Amino acid sequence: MDLNLSEEDLAFKKEVKDFIESNLTKDVKKRVSDGIRPEKKDIINWQILLNSKGWLAPGWPKKFGGSDWTPSQRYIFDEEVAMANAPQIVPFGVTMVGPVIIEYGTPEQKTKFLPKILNSTNWWCQGYSEPGSGSDLASLKTKAEIKDGCFVVNGTKTWTTHAQYADWMFCLVKTNSLVKPQEGISFILIDMKSEGISVEPIITMGGIHEVNTVYLENVKVPLENLIYDENKGWSVAKFLLSHERTSIAAVGRSKQALRKLKLIAKKEISNGVSLLSDARFRDKLTKAEVNLSALEYSELRIISMESKGNKPGAEASFLKIRGSEIQQEISQLTLEAVGYYGIPDQPNYLIPGNNEGSIGPGYSANAAPKYFNNRKTSIYGGSNEIQKNILAKMVLGL
Repeated sequence: MDLNLSEEDLAFKKEVKDFIESNLTKDVKKRVSDGIRPEKKDIINWQILLNSKGWLAPGWPKKFGGSDWTPSQRYIFDEEVAMANAPQIVPFGVTMVGPVIIEYGTPEQKTKFLPKILNSTNWWCQGYSEPGSGSDLASLKTKAEIKDGCFVVNGTKTWTTHAQYADWMFCLVKTNSLVKPQEGISFILIDMKSEGISVEPIITMGGIHEVNTVYLENVKVPLENLIYDENKGWSVAKFLLSHERTSIAAVGRSKQALRKLKLIAKKEISNGVSLLSDARFRDKLTKAEVNLSALEYSELRIISMESKGNKPGAEASFLKIRGSEIQQEISQLTLEAVGYYGIPDQPNYLIPGNNEGSIGPGYSANAAPKYFNNRKTSIYGGSNEIQKNILAKMVLGL
């Protein structure tokens, strides 16, 4: 792939920069830059602006409201929004269930759900992991039985990101327990306002409410909310996970995190000395940058394959592995750089309008929460150990 930007790409790059400059508010930009999560209304406003421009769903076909961008345009856009400290697009609708509905959904399902994903009317969460089923997803226990013309769902989902905000959940359920586990799973869409659903928060070590446990007790789901065929949900799940693992690489966000780390490392410690004068730290910083550059080129190759009509395959597992490892590497170096100011929980700093309430310099306040939160990146979306098994089998033929 030729990585030299054409005149058209350079014009597009300028268009993206100008759009962000004109539409991203300073307070939201500062929150993201400071490592404080934007509020739901801020994310919705940003996504609505992107959708009005036709830029919210670059991976969707244009006939469904997607952007129909070239690989280089997708690369440019991802990098520019990351470097501008714009809010991340919530992935569960646009990146995950949206492509599933486009690929496997009925015409009625496409008409009902896709426009509401694009205009941010519906927020989604992912009902995959359970207390006893994470990377071994086929072992899930949540059951859906057909009674009185609908699915009746009972079970528990956990580590459910944004369930406290979600209008809908895409969910894997067991519909046949008498066959091989992968052959008895179905993929259904559940209205989170349904009777029998309760959401309990899980507070992280950084004091953040991001994930939840969701209890489903005799939840009635219309049969028309089944995606694809009954007991064929494993095929749908694999398709979705390939998209999730590609996006987990988060190259643009890691580049921005690395840029911030360099700025911290340049700050004077004492008598004009900075961390960059430490050869060992400088070596670790250089290694992280080289690893990130290698990941970026690998992502570009896979995006290029997608542009030619090839769906993301097992190679997406590589992006997930290296992307998560690099995120952890950069957050660990950042925690090392802020030293004893890396206090795990600084709740005053997380209060809107009070982000000067950190212990030590403002740039240090989010270092420890980010470090702890990034421990999960090598687990969700299928643990890295599982991804290595997939690569060994599907790519290397072992």
